[in-house]
Amino acid sequence: MKYIKIAVLFLTLALTAISCKSQYDLLHQSTDVEEVYKGAFRYFEAGKYLKAADLFDKLLLSVRGTNRDDTVQFYLGLSNYRYGDYVIAEANFDQFISVFPRSPFTEEAKYLRVECLYGSTYRYELDQLPTYKAMSAINLFLYEYPNSTYLKRMRDMLVDLQERLDRKSFESAKIYYTIEDYKAAAYALKNVLRENANNQYREEVLYYIVAANYQYAINSVPSKQRERFLSLVDEYYNFVSEFPDSKYKKETDKMFERAQQYLKK
Repeated sequence: MKYIKIAVLFLTLALTAISCKSQYDLLHQSTDVEEVYKGAFRYFEAGKYLKAADLFDKLLLSVRGTNRDDTVQFYLGLSNYRYGDYVIAEANFDQFISVFPRSPFTEEAKYLRVECLYGSTYRYELDQLPTYKAMSAINLFLYEYPNSTYLKRMRDMLVDLQERLDRKSFESAKIYYTIEDYKAAAYALKNVLRENANNQYREEVLYYIVAANYQYAINSVPSKQRERFLSLVDEYYNFVSEFPDSKYKKETDKMFERAQQYLKK
């Protein structure tokens, strides 16, 4: 009796699974546009975004040119976005924007496309081409929708992406300091600020310029030290004039004092 109950239970579960699966399969194979349309939204509202995306994709040709066209295309992108496939969703929204520039969904589609681009960016150590693409899309959105409800989110993303670029630029230049090529370090670090004077790591960049000049001077042959200590003094004054209360102040003061001692000889 016990084994019969277990068998019945497994049979019930199997039939349920088959029934659920067949409902989706039948819907996917159906030629009834209305049923597929309703089914796609049922799966979307149930949070089954991959199945919803498949059904919305199936509807594309059937609703083309009708008043449901933009709705289906928008929800296709939204389903892929909710599913977490940002690459496909971005392509969906990009297509939507080009086809429906005046749809009621257009602003949200542009916003969600930006979110997809932002979600596809990498940490600062890696390739930053996706970062530039996302920033370009954000700036375009801010230009087109200056009063959008998504304004704060856009600006927050822009700040975060710019921070990645600033850090990558700074860290790339600092590598020369790490490998003790101090002349190259000073040059590369100055280039960081030439390219972007408002780099978010400006304090650190200026500190390492001082430190690189100090290391370059003390490791130079005596005939070159005076000239290089004078360069250090210039960089020190640049640093403390801009960041008088810096956490690096004590370190740079010691470098300056060492330079002064040498120059007084």
